[in-house]
Amino acid sequence: MFVILFYDFGEKRVAKALKTCRKYLSWVQNSVFEGEITEANLRKLELELKQKMKLEEDSLIIYTFANMKYSTREVIGVEKNPKSTFL
Repeated sequence: MFVILFYDFGEKRVAKALKTCRKYLSWVQNSVFEGEITEANLRKLELELKQKMKLEEDSLIIYTFANMKYSTREVIGVEKNPKSTFL
């Protein structure tokens, strides 16, 4: 499945959330990640982030898509983490 994840964590927890998300998804820009992930790894990611967050202060939003067949992605301005293809 394809996932877009957004988080808004307190200043003391942001670095831990960033490190955790980078293990599973591609960084797009500040606190935003995307990528293909299995259902099992998504559950692991959610669990790891829930352990790092304060539910009364922080937020986590995850959009899931079966696939990206009918979608487009447009970046206007500077792309913070361009995907490169190596042959």
